[in-house]
Amino acid sequence: MSEKKMTVKKRPYQICTNCVMDTSDSKIVFDENGRCDFCGDFYENIRPNWKTGAAGEKALEEISAKIKKSGKGKKYDCIIGMSGGVDSSYLCYVAKELMGLRPLIYCVDTGWNLDIAVQNIERIIKALELDLYTEVINWEEMRDLQLAFFRSQVPYQDLPQDHAIFAGLYNYAVKNGIKYVLTGANNATECIRPPIEWVYQNDITLIKDIHRKFGKTPLATFPMCGLLKSRLYYRYLRGMKRVAPLNMIDYDKQKAQAFLYERFGWERYENKHYENVFTRFYEGYYLPHKFGYDKRRCYFSNEILTGTMMREQALEALKDLPYDEGQMQKDKEYIAQKLGVSLKEFDEIIAGENKTFADYKNSWWLIQLGTIALRAIGAENKKYR
Repeated sequence: MSEKKMTVKKRPYQICTNCVMDTSDSKIVFDENGRCDFCGDFYENIRPNWKTGAAGEKALEEISAKIKKSGKGKKYDCIIGMSGGVDSSYLCYVAKELMGLRPLIYCVDTGWNLDIAVQNIERIIKALELDLYTEVINWEEMRDLQLAFFRSQVPYQDLPQDHAIFAGLYNYAVKNGIKYVLTGANNATECIRPPIEWVYQNDITLIKDIHRKFGKTPLATFPMCGLLKSRLYYRYLRGMKRVAPLNMIDYDKQKAQAFLYERFGWERYENKHYENVFTRFYEGYYLPHKFGYDKRRCYFSNEILTGTMMREQALEALKDLPYDEGQMQKDKEYIAQKLGVSLKEFDEIIAGENKTFADYKNSWWLIQLGTIALRAIGAENKKYR
């Protein structure tokens, strides 16, 4: 079901007095003190339900016991999707050494990971003596879908990759009888969800419509798993459970990075999600250049709210480009070549008329309904819009 074309009304520029979210999110709302609704949601809904300290330790012990009991007699009692980034790398350590679990590490090769990410994965699994399963996405299908998304002119160019990663993980877990999926999602770095006009949700209707209009290669093996399947069918009928252990510990990204470096030789990268060359280009150039959306505002605002960054530091950092212009140009040339288009054609595609999910068939109304239901039962507390 398609919704009416979204229009963005111009409004006077305003930035939150508490974090650094601003009117580049067209639907942001400010209170009488200039504080945005993301901050209000954090203080009213997320922080009160965020168990850390002694309460978190107890919650971690309880869920660890449940996972061990569920996996008794099996080779693995849980599965972790790993990218080589700080969250998933630290999660592996938490699962093995703090929770005493026997996780299978699951990685998806979409064709874009940097060497640093691959090396980080290898270092962690070797040191912790964990088993690794890597699913390689058919490159022709991946390439065709990503090129279709560029031609569609929507902001959410990472949706094909994200979908492949999470669909592959959930499908593998259910198929192989692994009940618990451990995720690196955490309130410490993700309490502010990027606005829906920046980063759209996992919508198979949208994916298929964009591919039907602009794709050429059939998605014969590409992993598929929509929100209804993962959140309802897999959860309530197949028993799959998603657990976020990093929300049960005092997780500090900077301290975690230092620990991973000292313990495993793990290497950091410039920004969140920059372990992937495609994501680096999409977040660092495509979104701010074409749409004016800078996801660092979300990342920095998260850190401001959780006390690991001062607002003044964030404002100063935002004066710099998301990443080096020379590296951006190299990335653009590399991505164009890998997608099978000339640099000139790639620039022409990027310069096309901006679109949103509302310009294509979508299931946004159903996603909204499901989100309301999840929030009502306490399974979701972050703000969507």
